[in-house]
Amino acid sequence: MPHATQHADAAAGVAAAELDTALRGGPFHVALRAAIAARGLPLQRVQHHLSRHGVRVGVTSLSYWQQGARRPQRPESLRAVRALEEILQLPEESLIRLLADSGPATGTGRPAARSYRSVQEASEVLHRLLGDLGAPLDGGLHTLGHHERVRIGARRELLGREAHHIVRAHRDGVDRFVAVHHGDPGCAPERMAVHALENCRTGRVRLHPATGILVAELLFDTRLRSGDTFLFRYAVEDGTAGVCREYVRGFGPAGGQYALQVRFDARALPVRCHRFVQHSPAAPRGGRQDLPLSRRHHSVHLVEPRVRSGMPGIAWDWE
Repeated sequence: MPHATQHADAAAGVAAAELDTALRGGPFHVALRAAIAARGLPLQRVQHHLSRHGVRVGVTSLSYWQQGARRPQRPESLRAVRALEEILQLPEESLIRLLADSGPATGTGRPAARSYRSVQEASEVLHRLLGDLGAPLDGGLHTLGHHERVRIGARRELLGREAHHIVRAHRDGVDRFVAVHHGDPGCAPERMAVHALENCRTGRVRLHPATGILVAELLFDTRLRSGDTFLFRYAVEDGTAGVCREYVRGFGPAGGQYALQVRFDARALPVRCHRFVQHSPAAPRGGRQDLPLSRRHHSVHLVEPRVRSGMPGIAWDWE
């Protein structure tokens, strides 16, 4: 039956092309559906393979996932997604990345958080800007305490933030800190301003409008010796983008205490807020915890007694 073989080959080619497109562009449920179709596996067989990997997921849940009616969020569900990548012979992290790109399913119609690809692009740009300043990723400082205050304006925009750092040098000769500000999509770094508030002064500033990144030197006017501690404060005025829905802070090496406070204009208060943590741009978000909004001070906060590598943050819904 040569014609049947040709039709089967053509169908397989179409399925492979659809899968490749879905894996590159998403969303998650379309890529999952295309992967299952490309492998020709009924959902019962997929469930059987998952059980052999030690993961229990119902056929109904798998059906909801590939329809986009639900998204895997619980730790057991995320283990299933990683197992699916192996079962369906997909590149490692391919489904997890799409899951991260699609953001949390809130049912509110809010746009997704920054996609994995946009975060990766920003990371590459940041490396170039730091290189231009001759600043290594490890600036010779260990964080003992980092307190941030973020202000959200009446137009629901990120007005700016103030940072208070307590650091200890772990090598001799450190005389500066490089501050990084990543504005919301559509921001204009050239219209932002950096203010040295205490025990520092502003040095060179570098911008990358396409990704919304601003990098600024804060000069100490003293050279720290290994073991010396230092305190300084600075602020970034922003207010150049549209509606802001979250604030995330990324950390590399483990450090000291981190406190984040988000204060809202009294004329624009969110309906709900929550904290979360993300281990990397490719990873799904976990550790969700609702945060009560102070009606007197219009603010919410989180405190990490000891920062671990990752990305803690606060998100909110406007309506």
